[in-house]
Amino acid sequence: MIQLITGKKGSGKTKILIDKINSAVKDTNGCLVCIEKGETIRRSISYKVRWCDAEQFTIDSFDSFYGFVAGMLAGNYDIKEIFVDGIFKIAGADFDEFGIMLAKLDKLTKDDVAVVFTVSADNSELPSSVTAFVD
Repeated sequence: MIQLITGKKGSGKTKILIDKINSAVKDTNGCLVCIEKGETIRRSISYKVRWCDAEQFTIDSFDSFYGFVAGMLAGNYDIKEIFVDGIFKIAGADFDEFGIMLAKLDKLTKDDVAVVFTVSADNSELPSSVTAFVD
């Protein structure tokens, strides 16, 4: 399952994501992963969450992001939720490429893993390939 938290910069997306992460620590029976660029939310989330800095792993495109997630899932079948803060900061702001990556990721994760992204854009700016994943 893929979920997008959308909105312009400063609209509170990261706060919503932090709340979701810390709630999942209490409710999820499995491993949790948080991916971001830099260390913006690292100290705001539980130490029980596997935190990853995208820069440390040189993730700089949607293809490399997909490969990173696929590798994590191949190596750890206990991952239940993945939280991604600022996907456009990580992989660039190509909305069409993002839509392609979401479709591939949706097939990879199926109903086994929930992936939550913060997206710095209004729904009206995003193509239908992306808005299909907005609640």
